[in-house]
Amino acid sequence: MKMERETLGGVTVVRIHGVVKLGDSARELAALLEELLSTGSDAVVLDLEDIDYLDSTGLGELVGYLQRFSDAGKRLALLNPHTRVVNLLKLTRLDEVFTIFSDRAVALEALGE
Repeated sequence: MKMERETLGGVTVVRIHGVVKLGDSARELAALLEELLSTGSDAVVLDLEDIDYLDSTGLGELVGYLQRFSDAGKRLALLNPHTRVVNLLKLTRLDEVFTIFSDRAVALEALGE
């Protein structure tokens, strides 16, 4: 898994490439989210366009950090999730819990307020 991070207008955008599953990739994602939670901006957008596989461990990390961000008064949103990830989110009804954007500019505008 590879991650690229940039901050634009107070919103941190992290583009993730590869897979997020049990093992190193889930630990890397958790470490990144922990870092962003404690030192990052008030809004984080995870660009999942290049993630075509997310297992229950990766999904669990996202859900856990969504709550932790909310508890800290910060926002965590998803951007451009791959079709497989969207299907998983719909199957688990998490598409109703996460803020999901399909347009980067819209996400930055909405979260940069």
